[in-house]
Amino acid sequence: DIAIPHSDLPEIEDGSYYWADLEGMRVVHRDGTELGRVAYLMETGANDVLGTEGERERRIPFIAEKVILDVDFTTGVISVDWEWD
Repeated sequence: DIAIPHSDLPEIEDGSYYWADLEGMRVVHRDGTELGRVAYLMETGANDVLGTEGERERRIPFIAEKVILDVDFTTGVISVDWEWD
């Protein structure tokens, strides 16, 4: 394993973030339904996937502007437009 302190990572542009920064954030559907907290992110062949933990595990496609509407570090909320059932 290789690890470096977060403070040693390069600065990134506005609107970009490191996956580790998303872990633990709340995931909320655009209608206000809480979908859990970010437990992990993973790469797949088609697109990245955000995994949540909470009442149940969910895997949400990480597609900016279509599914992932907003990542707000101030409130700790990721807003999504995704039908889970």
